[in-house]
Amino acid sequence: MQNIEKLKLQQNSTIKNALEIIDKAAMQIALVVDENNKLLGTLTDGDIRRGLLQGLDLNSSIESIIFKTPTVAKISDTKEDILKIALAKKLHQIPIVDANGKLLGIKEIDELIKPKEKINKVILMVGGLGTRLRPLTDNTPKPMLKVGNKPILQTIVEKFAEYGYANIVLCVNYKSDVIQDFFKDGSEFGVNIEYIFEEQRMGTAGALSLLKNKPTEPFFVMNGDLLTNVNFEHLDSYHISNNSMGTMCVREYDFQVPYGVVNIKDSKILSIEEKPTHKFFVSAGIYMLSPEILEYIPQNEFYDMPTLFEKLISEEKNIISFPLREYWLDIGRLEEYKKANEEYDEVF
Repeated sequence: MQNIEKLKLQQNSTIKNALEIIDKAAMQIALVVDENNKLLGTLTDGDIRRGLLQGLDLNSSIESIIFKTPTVAKISDTKEDILKIALAKKLHQIPIVDANGKLLGIKEIDELIKPKEKINKVILMVGGLGTRLRPLTDNTPKPMLKVGNKPILQTIVEKFAEYGYANIVLCVNYKSDVIQDFFKDGSEFGVNIEYIFEEQRMGTAGALSLLKNKPTEPFFVMNGDLLTNVNFEHLDSYHISNNSMGTMCVREYDFQVPYGVVNIKDSKILSIEEKPTHKFFVSAGIYMLSPEILEYIPQNEFYDMPTLFEKLISEEKNIISFPLREYWLDIGRLEEYKKANEEYDEVF
């Protein structure tokens, strides 16, 4: 997303201030925010012209000409969602806000249609044995199982490529030749692929110690058995705007107790809850990490991502969550594999 600092205005700004911002930023729009960075509205050249025709001058306040019901997109909206909104409203750009209306960025529609290639690495963990999906994985690594008539891993690679993330690293182990023979150098899929060979199980974080070329920009880490419609560009922007060392995508998980729960204190029954539902956040297996995080990963040892995050939390580093509202499915068992095939055409 575009840097929005150069586009911001306060409600008490003048028309002259607005014209300077619109002219300097060359985006045909200014964004009006309050002191908490909540989006109050937008201002375009057209809004200013109408104000001048009504008798305002360059020193007049913009308050009366702010467009206070602009079309916005949420941080959780996919690329497809945003394009659909923009095309329907014939917009060239859309402000991006969080659930509380806080301004996070602005998306240019031209960039969505033709995304710029980004240098951030995408590291995909695809070396697992897939034991819970046997016998399907006896001769095929789990990421290469077909969902929607193409390997799971191909869908993941193509989704990253849609957002301009073309530098892919595949951490391979089990049946690695199957993955290499299919993807080769990635050029057929519009990406650049390099491979890391795990000679022993390294865990979801340990394999990062084997990187030949250490990332200099924030990078993605994702399990290779997931299907999701998450907007990777929004995750990237969210990570940077929060100055995070590590960002973990989380998914809300509901669990209903199948019985009446009895709350007791000192043998006295206080209440009875009939089949209550408990809600938790669980890791979605997708992360955005800053390069300095690699210093916390031991060399050539098994090391899982939860262990890494626990260490960073204990050292009070800035570790944040990114709630997923989009489609997400972890294909770990046969029933989930079946579900993925049933839903694929509708979702993707």
